[in-house]
Amino acid sequence: MKQQGWKMMVFLGVLVLISQLADAQCSICTKTASQLGEGPAKALNSAIIYLAGAPLAIMGYIGWRWWKREQDVIKSEEQTSTKG
Repeated sequence: MKQQGWKMMVFLGVLVLISQLADAQCSICTKTASQLGEGPAKALNSAIIYLAGAPLAIMGYIGWRWWKREQDVIKSEEQTSTKG
């Protein structure tokens, strides 16, 4: 069980590192950024990725809580089936 947590943390760390390389601009933002210049365009892209992090973190937390609850239900079902 603890090894799965370790794997999840490594996976999340890799995702964070990869997200720094992502280009998260729609076509309108891309056109605006191209008019701004190199420095402001990178700042705009970083801000878009930063703002996307909060909803993704919330969804990840809800998914993790759901997964943990499902694991508890499975364990309780296994315990009741072995007793009966």
